Amino acid sequence: MYVLLQLSSVKAGGMMSFAIDTLGALWMWGNCPQQTDAGEFCIAASSVPLPVWDFHGHTVVKVACGNEHVVAAVSTGETYTGGDLVCYAWGKNNHGQLGLGDKESRSHPVLISSFSEESSWEVYEIACGAWHTAVLTNKKSFDVDLESRCWTFGLGDNGQLGHGTTASKCSPQPVDGLPTGTFLISLDCGLFHTTVVSSDGEVWCWGMERGLGLCPEASFSGVDAGDALHPIRVQSPETNGFKFMGPVQVACGAAHTVLVAGDGYRMWAWGRGRSGVLGRNQTADSYTPCVVMWPPLDENFQEIHEDRSQASTSGVNDHTGTELEQKLSAASEELQFLRSKLTLMERYANILHISIFRKPLDERALPRSLQESAVFDIRKEFENILDTSDTDELNRLEIFYRSMLSGVKDKLLKRRVHEMVQECIVSLSAGRQTPRG
Repeated sequence: MYVLLQLSSVKAGGMMSFAIDTLGALWMWGNCPQQTDAGEFCIAASSVPLPVWDFHGHTVVKVACGNEHVVAAVSTGETYTGGDLVCYAWGKNNHGQLGLGDKESRSHPVLISSFSEESSWEVYEIACGAWHTAVLTNKKSFDVDLESRCWTFGLGDNGQLGHGTTASKCSPQPVDGLPTGTFLISLDCGLFHTTVVSSDGEVWCWGMERGLGLCPEASFSGVDAGDALHPIRVQSPETNGFKFMGPVQVACGAAHTVLVAGDGYRMWAWGRGRSGVLGRNQTADSYTPCVVMWPPLDENFQEIHEDRSQASTSGVNDHTGTELEQKLSAASEELQFLRSKLTLMERYANILHISIFRKPLDERALPRSLQESAVFDIRKEFENILDTSDTDELNRLEIFYRSMLSGVKDKLLKRRVHEMVQECIVSLSAGRQTPRG
């Protein structure tokens, strides 16, 4: 029986393309890493998608690719339940961009030991530049507070690794210039620069031309000239500080960066402005974030304005038009309000899930009863979670709830001590005020 495969995500880089289907299989086409009949590495062209059989029995969750190298985040088991991802790499490795400790190219995926199942770090985001790679991870241990970290490796000529030097690295190294205790939600790489954004809305860039990317015309001077070897925090024009409100995602082009913020209602862009890539109705460069003209006046918006204009000229009652406009405005405000609430709840649920399980929330792991109906028996679903959890997940739950219980007991004890002290103070005060016989 023929089964129609549905795609869940795609990624393109250099001269190759990748797709992940809903069954978790990875497909590739274009100039792909291959092996010759003699067993040697080569880059061979394919005009049709080919399956990557190396991941059979596992689920590919994320994929990223540079000019001629590929990195994939793959489940340790057959299915992906939200977390426990390991990282594989293959392709050209002339600068150590595979993170395997050497510069030998690979025809087939090889596990990066720094992000294996035995590692103390869990991968949740990956990105590739032309010849470098960046990875975001969570700390697995419950002995420390929630901690995320950015790792980079590969070509470092322009500071795109953020290690304070222009040296290339063949193994993953942490970007120490980023603050600790911050949860990083998104990252991306341009050809020669890297950008990350935190849940608090702070954005850091590093690499070529102060983290802008391939901008040889950049007019920086003095101490500001040259490449950024350490992460630079990007100033937000919106707050006159360093935080963008409601951060969602960051994306990098060869010479520009785009940030989605405002809970999805606003975009900022900076870097080279050629071909209008900054989206501000001009082609000038911008070395600081500028607002992207969003939403645009596209055909849908034009049709609305044209309909209103025709209604006005055809003698439609002004009062009716005004009333309709008010209703549309009210509906739009209500929709925006509901979207902001939904975004807030999604962010809260994700942070809570990470705090308990040390991995981001995945919609595919939500209980079926919650997906298919409005009825949700939390006690029954919790029993189901316990039944389907592996030993590691059960241990995490035990540690989390023991910590919570300990905190509650400690708070109750402190409150009782405080009440006893207050009672003693009141009693002593009353005794002083009693007249002596």
